[in-house]
Amino acid sequence: MGESAVCYYLEALGYRILARNFRIRGGEIDIVAARDSDLCFVEVKTRSLDSIESGLEAITWRKRRLLVKAAYAYCEKFDISENEWYIRYDAAEVTAHNHRIIDIDYLENAFDETDFHDNSQI
Repeated sequence: MGESAVCYYLEALGYRILARNFRIRGGEIDIVAARDSDLCFVEVKTRSLDSIESGLEAITWRKRRLLVKAAYAYCEKFDISENEWYIRYDAAEVTAHNHRIIDIDYLENAFDETDFHDNSQI
């Protein structure tokens, strides 16, 4: 439900959804979206109003590392060059109550690859 809401949100902003739930061994990208020269790998976390941990807090260092690893695999699979695209890692926190979306908090550039100091940590 949260991922679908974020897709609608992004499409309303002019993004094209290129993929949903792209999986590799050990990692997954919830949404891959593009607009102009931006290629966005989006992690979506859906929470209820009474959740103790925010969705953004739930995107741990390990989860970010796996998302970057999956993004590399996606780019390799579809022959995507970093010279053609500005690659971005975004996060979306969806708040839901009684099976209804209450809010979407979307954060562009939520993190980047420098979080890992060198590619050996990916």
